[in-house]
Amino acid sequence: METKDIERLVRPNILAMAPYSTARDECEGNPEIFLDANESPYDNGFNRYPDPHQRKLKSKVAAVKGIGEEHIFIGNGSDEAIDLAYRIFCRPGTDNAISISPTYGMYGVAAATNDVEFREVPLKEDFSIDEKGLLAAADENSRLLFICCPNNPTGNSFPREQLLRIISAFKGIVIIDEAYIDFSSGSSLISELDSHPNLIILQTVSKAWGMAGLRVGLAFASPYIIRLFSNVKYPYNINGLTQEIVAKLIETARPRTEETVSERERTAKAMAGYRGILEVYPSDANFILVKCTDPKGLYKSLIENRIIVRDRSGVKGCEGCLRITIGTPEDNDRLLYTIGIWSSALSPDRDTARDGSAETAAASRRATVFRATSETGITVMIDLDGKGPCFISTGIGFFDHALEQIVHHGGISLLVEAKGDLHVDEHHTVEDVAIVLGKAVSEALGSKIGIGRYGFVLPMDESEASVLIDLGGRTDFSWDAEFSREKIGDMPTEMFRHFFKSFAESSCCNLHISARGENEHHKIEGIFKAFARALKMAIARDRFPYSLPSSKGVL
Repeated sequence: METKDIERLVRPNILAMAPYSTARDECEGNPEIFLDANESPYDNGFNRYPDPHQRKLKSKVAAVKGIGEEHIFIGNGSDEAIDLAYRIFCRPGTDNAISISPTYGMYGVAAATNDVEFREVPLKEDFSIDEKGLLAAADENSRLLFICCPNNPTGNSFPREQLLRIISAFKGIVIIDEAYIDFSSGSSLISELDSHPNLIILQTVSKAWGMAGLRVGLAFASPYIIRLFSNVKYPYNINGLTQEIVAKLIETARPRTEETVSERERTAKAMAGYRGILEVYPSDANFILVKCTDPKGLYKSLIENRIIVRDRSGVKGCEGCLRITIGTPEDNDRLLYTIGIWSSALSPDRDTARDGSAETAAASRRATVFRATSETGITVMIDLDGKGPCFISTGIGFFDHALEQIVHHGGISLLVEAKGDLHVDEHHTVEDVAIVLGKAVSEALGSKIGIGRYGFVLPMDESEASVLIDLGGRTDFSWDAEFSREKIGDMPTEMFRHFFKSFAESSCCNLHISARGENEHHKIEGIFKAFARALKMAIARDRFPYSLPSSKGVL
């Protein structure tokens, strides 16, 4: 296809229009006094209109992408380029556009906005392209063909040779959306632009480059198509501040993809091992598509624990699926912890009930408690009957280690995430973790009917740690342990007593702790282990299924 063939696809009114021209476009000199645009003359850094041609930014993009500036269009997100393609090539009420399905929803939204018929060709069961079906959907009024690669929401890429065949065979404009190309093992089709004048490639700085808040999308095409885009766009579509920031970041930064790709593989592998997860599809993007037995139930569990993902279960071809973006390692650990809790509640014998919803334990003992103060933000999730998933992050290394003992020796699942004013002191973080943990244990226990109530542990390790606990509802606390060191690791030893006292008050329990020993590290470690063992005994519910034991029989 040649430029003259592209011109036949353009709407006649677009060919006939005179693009908006500013006085500065028409000026050949180098003016110093600007009295042409009715701007404020008082300089505040933003009183002048931005460069409508984004010359500085385009030069930076050209250097990074290895392509001439004449091939580059910069839009207000990729959505602007998608909309412009419809406005330039599609006659409302007459022409049509074609796309694979499922895929990015804005192709269809933009078609509806521009009164253009939108034809969707389903991907095959393995999410590969039905090449014959895609081309067969075209007729003499087919102007645009959209392929997202890597595809959203399926995450997979399509063979380069197949894409090139489709581009060559289609008689209209083919738009390859490479929003996620930076996370893919494949390469961009930018090098194919000179060979395929009907090709438009979309990319973005929102994903790997980390600039989603700036709303800048990139389109690469033949100089002829780029001129059409520039003629039709609004003159000042990218504000001046955004141009400056993106130009600086795209020159000095590089896409942060290695950790994301590594975390994608780690998260996918871990998630695939959970009951209730039917399939984790291979991905070339910064997200994974996950098929599960109860997508609504899992989505609800994640939302309840302040994790939002994209529910795609209602999209044809993605039934039962959630799309999950890859976050930081800490984000992903918390995600996996939450999915682990959801998974552990599913019936081991069957994944779904007759109505299709996941079966959960009849009396699950789980709780999530959040606490936010001017000094800290604390999240605690606990499952007293969990299988041990553990995520601890307080910013205090030894405190994390100590809290992990509660999981390993208490037989529970626990997430503790704390963000506090550690630059000032450890006090608020430790105290608030204890308060929130105590509340979480109390909420998870509920009425306490059927628990053992009492727990006790005698000597552990060489530290001779002893912990006695009574979950009956009365509050008392005693501490008999001294430390000769001011700190163990990065944890002030004075805070250990305060932690357990705050826990006792928050959970309304009797807690008596004593410890002896020479090794300070082992002594406090022994206290946490003993506490975990005592708690495990006290929350056990198999011996007293109907009542809470007391010296008077039951409470």
